[in-house]
Amino acid sequence: MKQPTSGGILFVGSSIFRQWTNVVEMMAPLPALNRAFGGSQTSDQLARFDQVVLPYQPKIIVYYCGSNDLKAGDTPEDPAAIFARFHSFSIRVRQMYPTPHLVFISSTRSPDRVLRWTQVDHYNALARAYCAATVGHTFIDVNPALVDAAGSPRVELYKTDRLHFNPPAYLAFTDLIKPVLERIWRESSTAESSRN
Repeated sequence: MKQPTSGGILFVGSSIFRQWTNVVEMMAPLPALNRAFGGSQTSDQLARFDQVVLPYQPKIIVYYCGSNDLKAGDTPEDPAAIFARFHSFSIRVRQMYPTPHLVFISSTRSPDRVLRWTQVDHYNALARAYCAATVGHTFIDVNPALVDAAGSPRVELYKTDRLHFNPPAYLAFTDLIKPVLERIWRESSTAESSRN
């Protein structure tokens, strides 16, 4: 059995990433790998950390998870509790050697979750502040690319479920995410060269 490629850029999280089926091509020539799985919540990312993250020893981890937590059940979960599980994920990342750079992609303000946008915004705000204060962490907000000039969701970017995305949305994601990954990759490679 072929061993997984290590030292690249690992995309993890829920179906927003799992359905990004051409992420490897869109991130090229950066070495990307997608190991997101549908329906996952932040607890699943923790439970499968050893299976999904460790075998690949990534240089960069790109994380999208939390929106399923926010929708689960009739009553929204406290965003602070969801963030706490991301924080636990971050701690596990920082215990790895060499330590990957962790990139948090904001939860989206999708049309199907308008009633929970306050919780989405709270979760994103917690993650943004944490990433700003934590070495080796970056927060990327994709929501500005998903709304029109009036701030309303661009419904043409969404599938009929009003949650998952049509291909043009992933082009917008690429425009936001790839330049950041290119910069982090260059900085990481330069630092690695100076150590050797």
